[in-house]
Amino acid sequence: MNPYIQSLRLRTLPLSMSGIILGTGLAVRGGVAISQAWQIFALAICTTLSLQILSNLCNEYGDALKGTDANQQERPAYGLQAGTITMSEMEKMIYIFVALSGLFGILLIYIAFGTLFSWQSLGFMGLGLLAMIGAIFYTVGKHNYGYKGFGDLGVFLFFGLLSTVGSYYLQVQTTNLETWLLGTAIGLPCVGVLNLNNIRDMQNDLAHGKRTFASLLGPTGGRVYHTLLLVGCLALIAAFGHLWTLLILPVWAWHLWYVWTHTEKLDKQMPVLMFTTLIVSILGMF
Repeated sequence: MNPYIQSLRLRTLPLSMSGIILGTGLAVRGGVAISQAWQIFALAICTTLSLQILSNLCNEYGDALKGTDANQQERPAYGLQAGTITMSEMEKMIYIFVALSGLFGILLIYIAFGTLFSWQSLGFMGLGLLAMIGAIFYTVGKHNYGYKGFGDLGVFLFFGLLSTVGSYYLQVQTTNLETWLLGTAIGLPCVGVLNLNNIRDMQNDLAHGKRTFASLLGPTGGRVYHTLLLVGCLALIAAFGHLWTLLILPVWAWHLWYVWTHTEKLDKQMPVLMFTTLIVSILGMF
């Protein structure tokens, strides 16, 4: 595979779309016409995909600077680790996706509000800037939060609450309790994907001073936390009557069994959780 494409980590992209799909679906269910919603939806997807790729690239860049990925055995080596991409080339890719995130975000705000200078537009531009800063400083810099146990919070806020509530607000320019709580629900398995990644890499992370939340909890605590994230998601969505999401329960039960009974090859469970989270976001609209 082309090393540049590999470093984009395309398999993570369905996960980043979950909140956008759920928030837009709730808006359409509430009466927004699909013919009206599609432009905002398309631009929101482009924005979140650009931010996800930016986060992936910065994650690889930051870990490479610190030597964290030097001896990873549980997953395929990405461009910098494999030596097929230089640091300079990675920096150029990061600049490109900073620009794309900003461009798509500005277009999204303009289409949603018809201006860039209302309080709503300025507020969303501020949120977009925070999202870009969060993507970059997850592992980059001296004050990166991913090495201090706050990565889970960042994923929950940006890919759970902001994606769901933000995309809903862009469609209808208001929010409600259901949207906030369903945004909370879909944020939990998004955090679960990061947690699974951190359980997999726990020993290597600790050896390189990366204090993820999973490493602070330990192997057993990290798995208890993982279970609570997925159970909490389904319980919260089902509590609002979105019972179709319970169709995913057998898959998640098998997934949790695997995570609890295996210490190796956890990487195989990453796409399982990513794609089922996407399915939950779709089922959560009904």
